[in-house]
Amino acid sequence: MIYLDYAANTPADPAVLAAFCETEARFPANPNARHPMGRAARAELARITGSVAALLDVGPGDVIYTSGASESNNLAVKGLVQANPSGGRHILTTPLEHPSVRGALTWLEGQGYQVEELPLCPDGKVDLAQLPDLVREDTVLATVCAVDSETGVVQPIREMGELLRQFPGCRFHVDAVQAVGKLDLSFAGADTVSIAPHKFYGLNGSGLLLKRGCVPLAPQIHGGASATEARSGTPALALAAATETALSLALSHREERLGRVAALNTRLREALSRRPQVRINSPADASPYILNLSVRGVLGTVLQREMGKRGVCVSVRSACARNGEPSGAVMALTGDQRNALSSWRVSLSHLTTEAELDGFLQALDDCCRELGAG
Repeated sequence: MIYLDYAANTPADPAVLAAFCETEARFPANPNARHPMGRAARAELARITGSVAALLDVGPGDVIYTSGASESNNLAVKGLVQANPSGGRHILTTPLEHPSVRGALTWLEGQGYQVEELPLCPDGKVDLAQLPDLVREDTVLATVCAVDSETGVVQPIREMGELLRQFPGCRFHVDAVQAVGKLDLSFAGADTVSIAPHKFYGLNGSGLLLKRGCVPLAPQIHGGASATEARSGTPALALAAATETALSLALSHREERLGRVAALNTRLREALSRRPQVRINSPADASPYILNLSVRGVLGTVLQREMGKRGVCVSVRSACARNGEPSGAVMALTGDQRNALSSWRVSLSHLTTEAELDGFLQALDDCCRELGAG
């Protein structure tokens, strides 16, 4: 089996599993409990949070533990606008956002908010020249993914943050799920940043939301004490320990892993450029971890199914997206609906081997031949 869907999920590192099991065994008490074992668990949670904060260059009070990126994005998008004292109803976003962001925005539209998509340049980046003119007096939020999960487009987050500082009434949320642990990007201008450890060899069911200390955030879960006022619920200490380990490993090995993946991406692009039936949808400066493709005349879902029969795992759109719809991200980049319906994604890891790429290319050639693509 050849696994090329690392943007959807990565295998947990053995050290991450060990950290989870050890912490679960050593600290069985609820960190909110006031007895000695509860206080010990609370102290360990504080230690872990301090370590996570230092790794991400934020304060311990800026770290909010969640159940994953979908919760983090919902908490940020809904919580920022609901806590905004200006009462504005205008929100800026892009056509490249993850379904967890788009779903939250759709919910807010039902509450009377107006959502406007920012114009993109041909390479998929937000048009910074137009951005200041699109922020209105009633704009309460701009929400942008740092790296698009389907095409790998990398947004100029630092520059956007600098521009949005001119508008103190507008909060800035960054979905950094495909960026943290992989690329060296600055989120200094963001008010909130969502992170998912299972994208960098951590565990599913855990997530982080970073919140700049002075920024108000309306809770989305009510009742019950927790480590932070922004998110109720018993702190999951073992998951926090696993997150700390995954983050530490990802950041300490980031450059060497990035170099390895960039070389694999270059090799794959060069090989695919010699196949005229294949179209590369990801821009040249996209994250090397993600490569979006189309095969002329073949639906992406059909290609995915046929590749799966040959033991190759690729994805169509985000794993959280609905089936049967054209990729909105590819539509935004190419303006071609047929191409968007034909699009699918390969996502790489430092664990990917040269032999796996050879196997992928052979399976792709077999599929194209069998499906009459040429």
